[in-house]
Amino acid sequence: MTQDASTLHHADTDLEVHKLVVGPMDNNVFVLRCKHTGDSVLIDAANEHEQLLELAQGLGVRRVLETHGHWDHIQAVPQMRDAGYSVGVTAADAAMLDSYDEIIEDDAVIAVGRLRLRTILTPGHTPGSICFQVEDKPLLFSGDTLFPGGPGNTSFEGGDFATILRSLDSRLFAALDAQTIVMPGHGADTTIGTESPHFQEWVDRGW
Repeated sequence: MTQDASTLHHADTDLEVHKLVVGPMDNNVFVLRCKHTGDSVLIDAANEHEQLLELAQGLGVRRVLETHGHWDHIQAVPQMRDAGYSVGVTAADAAMLDSYDEIIEDDAVIAVGRLRLRTILTPGHTPGSICFQVEDKPLLFSGDTLFPGGPGNTSFEGGDFATILRSLDSRLFAALDAQTIVMPGHGADTTIGTESPHFQEWVDRGW
């Protein structure tokens, strides 16, 4: 198995996170890899499928998980499915994809080797937006639900500002440790502890 050290974004004794930035919207694509077994999962098959397939093949990816169904996060889904990777999406966002293989449920546990990803449904950016938390690790893949400086855009069809605020408040800020690293669908990482004190500011500004 080959690994490209240039994509390595985060690591500890049990896991690696690899990151590629692809497409016209500078989407973050993450691969979570179990260091004990070599099994991996790819989060958001956004674009530039040749690069994603090379990364997936080199890192032992077994399946693809979509944080939501917006076009910029799903452009490489057909090619990933053609290559034999199972693609999962929530029921509420499934119609945004031309094709998929499985429905991701809320509060489910997805095995990635010895790692466990817990799903956290966080509607608001889209009706079926979902985050993935690595159990027993301070690590969350937030899609477009939470960014440095606030929630994701809710002005698109299916978005709702009040809903994303509820998702952030009750499902992320109230449930996750402050040191949890947040890896969003675009841009730089942040932490729950960095963002949560600003919640009321976001409420007041209205976006």
